[in-house]
Amino acid sequence: MLSRHQDPIAAIATAPGRGAVGIVRVSSPQDLTPFVQAICGRDLKPREATYLPFKAASGEAIDQGLALLFPAPHSYTGEHVLELQAHGGPVVLQLLLARCMELGAALNLRLRLAEPGEFTQRAFLNGKLDLAQAEAVSDLIDASTEAAARSASRALAGALSSEVGELRDALIKLRMLVEATLDFPEEEIDFLQQADALGRLARLQARLEAVLDRTRQGALLREGIKVVLAGQPNVGKSSLLNALAGAELAIVTAIPGTTRDKVSQTIQIEGVPLHISDTAGLREATDEVERIGVARSWDAIADADVVLFLHDLTRVGQADYEAEDAEIRARLSDVDPARILQIFNKADASQQLPEGQVLPADALKLSAKTGAGLQTLRQALLQHAGWHATPEGLFIARERHVQALKRTREHLALALAVATQEPPALDLLAEELRLSHDALGEITGSFSADDLLGEIFSKFCIGK
Repeated sequence: MLSRHQDPIAAIATAPGRGAVGIVRVSSPQDLTPFVQAICGRDLKPREATYLPFKAASGEAIDQGLALLFPAPHSYTGEHVLELQAHGGPVVLQLLLARCMELGAALNLRLRLAEPGEFTQRAFLNGKLDLAQAEAVSDLIDASTEAAARSASRALAGALSSEVGELRDALIKLRMLVEATLDFPEEEIDFLQQADALGRLARLQARLEAVLDRTRQGALLREGIKVVLAGQPNVGKSSLLNALAGAELAIVTAIPGTTRDKVSQTIQIEGVPLHISDTAGLREATDEVERIGVARSWDAIADADVVLFLHDLTRVGQADYEAEDAEIRARLSDVDPARILQIFNKADASQQLPEGQVLPADALKLSAKTGAGLQTLRQALLQHAGWHATPEGLFIARERHVQALKRTREHLALALAVATQEPPALDLLAEELRLSHDALGEITGSFSADDLLGEIFSKFCIGK
């Protein structure tokens, strides 16, 4: 895609299907005046909507609508952009797009169909947006909760970029001091003391930790939390899924093995999406279909952020039940204990535990049937996922942003270790600071490989 970014492009910019209004968008580094005159029959005033017929090659009207011309560089892409707003029928829009392609060929514009995300990619390449803002465009479109949408809007406005920019500026100043000391060793300046290098590094690290924490919260808003309900058959997994979702999504019966495959639903708690999956009961299955379902259950558990290990309070203490639970617990030993929540269901049907039985200290008792304890569970899920912020003031973020900040932190830690040596190796210090700077640059796109850009923009919708 990057090798063809000088080509004029066109696409339908609205979602597929019928609608009141549909938009065909054209973006070109070249002047679009002849193109505009041919399809609109007249010149257009910049950034002023004009109602007119869109003309076919024969001179007949394809449709009537609004035409807007945004001359470069004052447009979304930074290029010359023409938007044709017609009636939102699929056939009308296809006819209008075909007319644009026909006209592009006639005028030798080399006009081609836009690839996914190519309009926003051009906005990035032409300096209208940085990479974090460009990603926020996609996140705003894909937002599944109100909190995620508001946070994506803040990221699009530059909230994340501003935080990263402040870190970058402080890092650049520190790099300049180190490089100057390397370039002029004859000055014999005690760099570490007079320039307060250690203090600068410590303040930079503290600031980075604060940004990293907010970025993790923003990534949770975007990515959500993958929660898997696991346990023996008939412990109430499907009932709990229905209770959390507030809908009858999974079939609930007293017959063990009713759930044969994974059933998933996305809900939200305090604006954070939770992707909850009910899985087949974990046991030695004789039925082939159920055996496949159990295998998929273990795959889902391995991929989960949080595993709700459900137990049946009415069967606690029964020898066969406890033996099956022990086998599941043994297989779960490979899972990080911090990702597992022990849930004891059917509290409404169990008055007291058998003599000698004690629940784990971190166990949660609830009733999927009555709803008792569900609010406590919701808060526990957020806590286990690391959520502690309110959505207000947060910006949306991605896992790659979190990883870039973690790499920045690692290199700053190494830089501090070098700076505290006696005598300090300033060349190594300069290198670690450079690597920190590069890692930060990946977030906004200052240092980004072409394959990363292709991966990011390929996930956009066509026309955006």
